[in-house]
Amino acid sequence: MPEGSVVYSIFLIFAGAAAAATVALYARQAMLVAYILMGVLLGPWGLKWVTDPAWIGEVSHIGIIFLLYLLGLNMPPGQLLRMFREAVWVTLASSGMFAVLGFGIAAALGYGMLTAVVIGAVLMFSSTIIGLKLVPTTTLHHQRMGQVVISILLLQDLIAILILLLLQGYGQGGSLFMHVGLLVLSLAALILVASLLERFVVEKLIARFDRIHEYVFLLVIAWCLGLAELSRTFGLSHEIGAFVAGVALAASPVALFIAESLKPLRDFFLVLFFFSLGANFDLSAIREVALPAMLIAASALLAKPFIFRWLLAQAGEKPRVSLEIGVRLGQISEFSLLIAVVAFKTNVIDDKMSQIIEMATLVTFIISTYLIVMRYPTPIAISDRLRRD
Repeated sequence: MPEGSVVYSIFLIFAGAAAAATVALYARQAMLVAYILMGVLLGPWGLKWVTDPAWIGEVSHIGIIFLLYLLGLNMPPGQLLRMFREAVWVTLASSGMFAVLGFGIAAALGYGMLTAVVIGAVLMFSSTIIGLKLVPTTTLHHQRMGQVVISILLLQDLIAILILLLLQGYGQGGSLFMHVGLLVLSLAALILVASLLERFVVEKLIARFDRIHEYVFLLVIAWCLGLAELSRTFGLSHEIGAFVAGVALAASPVALFIAESLKPLRDFFLVLFFFSLGANFDLSAIREVALPAMLIAASALLAKPFIFRWLLAQAGEKPRVSLEIGVRLGQISEFSLLIAVVAFKTNVIDDKMSQIIEMATLVTFIISTYLIVMRYPTPIAISDRLRRD
C-alpha cells in the first residue's frame, strides 16, 4: 500500500485515533485530546507516517461546518430569547473579564497589541465539546445546572462568531470598520435569503417527502453546504453560513432527526480536524512555546471556575452549583483554536503564537477533564457513585 495514498493516511488516522481513544477512555480523558496527540505522534513533526496534513486540514474543515450547523439546529427563536434572559449577563461579564485577563497576560509577556487582543479573545470561551460531553444526559435535560451550562456555551459561540467576523474584516485590509459594516450587511442579506428559501423551498420539500429519510438526509446536507457556499459568495465564512442554515431549520419538526443523523458525519470530520491540529504542531518549537502556553493555561484553569462561581452567585445560583458550573467551564475552547487558525491565516498572529494557543488549549483540555471526572457526575467518572449517563 503506497504510503502517500489517501486511503493509507485515513487508515493511519482512524486506526491510531481508535487506539488512542481507547487509552483516553481508560484514563478518563476526552477523546478529542487523543486525536490531537495522535496527530502530533504520527504527523510530520513526530513519526512522519502522515507527511502532508494540509489536505487533511482542508477536508476536516467540513467538520467545523457541520459543528456550526448542528449548533444552529439547537437554537430555535424561543430558546434564544429564554437563553438571553437567563445567561446573557453572566456570559458577557465573564467574557469581558477573561478577555482582560488574557490581554494582561500577553502584555506582561511583552507581546504586541494585536497579539494581546487575540489571546484575550482566546480566553473568553469554554469548550462546548467538553462541557456537553461530560454532563450526564439526565442533568443536561432535567436540571437547571445543565440548562445554565448549555446557555452560556451557546452565547459564547455567538460571540465567537462575531469575533470571526471581525478577524475576517481585518484580514481584508483597508478600513476595518468599513469591512465589518459590509460584512454585517452581508450577514443580514444571508439571513434574509436563508429565511425565504427555508420557508418556501426547504420546508415544503421536507413536508412532502419527510417519510423518505434518505432524501431528507441528502436535502439537509445540501442545505448546509449550499448556505455555506452562499455565505462565502457574500464575503463571509463557510462556518457562518452553516450556522445560519441551522438556525433557519431549528423550528422544523425534523430538526431533532437532522441533528441526530448528522452527528456521525460531523464526528468523522472532527476526528480529521483535531488530528490535523496535532499534525501541524511543531515539536521542535516546544521549548520556545512551553512557558507562555503554560502561563496562559494556568491562568484559565485557575481564574475561570472562580469568576463563573462569583458571577453565577450574583445571579442567584447556589454556591455549590455555581462552582460546579465554573469547573465544568474552566478550560479554553475548541472555538479558540478556530480563532487562532483564522488569526494566523489573516496575519494577525504568527505561527509561534498559534502554537502557543494550541498547546495552552490542549493543556486545559487534559487538566480540566481530570478535574471534572474526579469531582462531578459524568458518563466516564472513575467511581460508580459519580458515573451517570
